[in-house]
Amino acid sequence: MRNDDYEATLTDLRRTVRNRTAVIGMLSAALLVSSLSLYRVIGTERVLVTPPNIGAAFWCQGDICSASYLEQMGGYAAWLILDVAPSSIEWKKHALLDIVSPAEVGKLKERQELEAERLKRLNASTYFLPQQLAPDEEKQTVRLTGLLHTQINGQNTPPVPKSYEVAFSNQGGRKHLVGFTEIKQNEQISLAGSGGAALGGR
Repeated sequence: MRNDDYEATLTDLRRTVRNRTAVIGMLSAALLVSSLSLYRVIGTERVLVTPPNIGAAFWCQGDICSASYLEQMGGYAAWLILDVAPSSIEWKKHALLDIVSPAEVGKLKERQELEAERLKRLNASTYFLPQQLAPDEEKQTVRLTGLLHTQINGQNTPPVPKSYEVAFSNQGGRKHLVGFTEIKQNEQISLAGSGGAALGGR
């Protein structure tokens, strides 16, 4: 009788093992299918986002954002960098640091602190009036063309035509400002001294 009991128990155990093996196989297959589906979706999903000041809806797909994103965020960056006065440059500097690439934070912070000292010394303020925006989705840049106005001791100086290129890149799953350069004679001129594309300046 004991042998019969052992055989029955062994048969039950073998059946349980086979059933569990089948279940594990099906779960593994489902996990594989899910992983493949997720791999195909990553980088192709469009995410709707909104700028600091909502002007129009725009999308980001992988590392690429739409022209409307570049226009609105480029205008926002120009407002933070170029529309400044002694009373506003400090808080605008901190707001700008939130969207700037970590690699550029130190350079930008130093540049804006020097600009704050200059504005206070001259009792000056500036603002930029954009007249044309030309986004480039492939390069993730936007060119801003317009007039830069400067006021010194309450006196307006003649506005100066200026063009700037604002560049963005995807880092850590979010967009960062990586360049803000003045365009002169179809060349990018560093705004913070020699070497590379710099952030900020006139």
